[in-house]
Amino acid sequence: MTKAEFIDKIKGVEGGPELTKKQAGILLDAFFNILAGAIKTGGRFSYPGFGTFHVKTRKARPGRNPRTKAVIKIPASKTVTFKAAPSFKAGIK
Repeated sequence: MTKAEFIDKIKGVEGGPELTKKQAGILLDAFFNILAGAIKTGGRFSYPGFGTFHVKTRKARPGRNPRTKAVIKIPASKTVTFKAAPSFKAGIK
């Protein structure tokens, strides 16, 4: 699904507020900004029935340049992971 398709879905929610395409886009952007901010500051965001996003720290490790075969050091880094809620997983199967 693309951002434009997602905006159309938000705009067309039955029983929801009447939104223009621009308002739905602003709402969607605000949601993802809040989500990103929560993950950056608290390290985690959880939504019951959907899942949890959290920051995971990767340790530094040795690697290899595939072209030169030289051993390099890959520095430690952080990444965001997602774990789906059991009810969400069950709905996909």
